[in-house]
Amino acid sequence: MSALRLPGRAVLRTGAYSLTVHRRSAAVCVLLLAVLLGAVTAALCLGDTYITFADTVATLTGTTGYDRTIEVLRLPRTVLAVAAGAALALGGALIQSVARNPLASPDIVGVTAGAGLAATFTLTFGLGYALLAPSALVGGLAAAALVLLVAARGSLSAPRFVLAGVAVAVLLKSGIQILLLSADAIDAQRAQIWLIGTLGGRGWTEAAFLGAALALALPALVWAQRALDTTDLDDPTATGIGVRVTGRRIGLAVLGVVLASAAVSQVGAVEFVALAAPQIARRLARTSRPPLLASALTGAVLLVLADWLGRTAFGDYQVPAGVLTAALGGLYLLYLLLTKGTRNEKKTAGLRARLGLRARAGRVRDVRPGDRTQ
Repeated sequence: MSALRLPGRAVLRTGAYSLTVHRRSAAVCVLLLAVLLGAVTAALCLGDTYITFADTVATLTGTTGYDRTIEVLRLPRTVLAVAAGAALALGGALIQSVARNPLASPDIVGVTAGAGLAATFTLTFGLGYALLAPSALVGGLAAAALVLLVAARGSLSAPRFVLAGVAVAVLLKSGIQILLLSADAIDAQRAQIWLIGTLGGRGWTEAAFLGAALALALPALVWAQRALDTTDLDDPTATGIGVRVTGRRIGLAVLGVVLASAAVSQVGAVEFVALAAPQIARRLARTSRPPLLASALTGAVLLVLADWLGRTAFGDYQVPAGVLTAALGGLYLLYLLLTKGTRNEKKTAGLRARLGLRARAGRVRDVRPGDRTQ
């Protein structure tokens, strides 16, 4: 009996194991990996001091006169941008898949606001920078737990999850504003810079933390790739084939918020990477949901480019990466609004035209020869 061939997919077999690969997604991942390597190369070579590619490679493999510029200033920041962008994009892809909503992301459903509130409290009350990252991580996880607790009353439906996240995010952001207004000017400015999101002043410690988090989450991400196959099904169908819908959605959402909270705790509230990267990857791969690997690569590319442009494109002034990603997010939301509205109008017009043709054809069939007027 011949094997079933799925359109657009290839089956890789190794002994008793098999893996189905979406061909276009695989090609997109290869393309994004090449773009990421180019972005990393630009981030390492270009800046206040131009360093040739040959000197950069020589510095990474030996000792040159650019050791401090490459290995102390640029390389840790670039590696951190790759890890943080990938973690944010993965968190966004998982949350959007659970919510079945392209606008659902850690920024929207309260994770970033929870981390921001905890970080603002730490900075404005003088608790010290040593507690900044742990408190932000705990704040993001606590906000996510509150969202899941509110949304899971009864059943964890996608609309309820998004609405609960928006409500919690609004409450937490109001708390941030109260803390900023009541704090000293210097502490409020420090907190505001963190809330914008920046990779300045970060290094190998933050990059190692996020790298370890991604490595530990790898088995769960492999499970999530398979578990996401059922997220497109409606609840009765998924329950009918033996899937525990609520438990699976909670697992996927928890994994997403853990990754997003870990990233935000290290680089601040860099917004819209988690929102835009999964949808860009989905449109490139032309899949029904955001592909995880392509989303991670897209997020890494976006954050590396945002940090590099903010560091080099504005002269002596360094623009935080969060400012550029927020601008990108605004343009992306406008693009979604305009293109989605146009597509819906075209679909509606086409549907009306087809219905009109069917109605006219039905009237023609109903007319009998003897009923026609002479």
